[in-house]
Amino acid sequence: MRPKKTILCVDDNDQTLSIRKFMLETRGYRVVVAQNAQDALEFLAASCPGSIDLLLCDLIMPGMDGNELIRHARDLHPAMPTMLVSGSVASHERGDGADVFLPKGACSPVEMLERIRVLVARKRGPKKAHPPVSHPQNHMARIGA
Repeated sequence: MRPKKTILCVDDNDQTLSIRKFMLETRGYRVVVAQNAQDALEFLAASCPGSIDLLLCDLIMPGMDGNELIRHARDLHPAMPTMLVSGSVASHERGDGADVFLPKGACSPVEMLERIRVLVARKRGPKKAHPPVSHPQNHMARIGA
């Protein structure tokens, strides 16, 4: 059995956070929630690099917005994929630092889940190369043994 992928979900709206947590957990993800960017950064600072498979955060939050959170999070976990969602989007506010930007309400939960699946899979990196082929002499020795 594969270990569950861990998603750090950050949103200042309790209802949105609860819905996302339920949606992701029912799809087999482990979800850690934070209600603000500072709590998320504290969690990331205490986590080993590579232990968080995705940062999913809201763009508009009090104190520190999603773009700033992503910049700080990348300092701590450079390989971690990021997804930014927002209900209020002006062209200058788009998630320029995120791997994926989704407007709330403009995409279905199915689309969001598919984007998450792709980001988490991409984090694993390229498939490992096959082991080198052994020399014919060694191969023959094993067959004859």
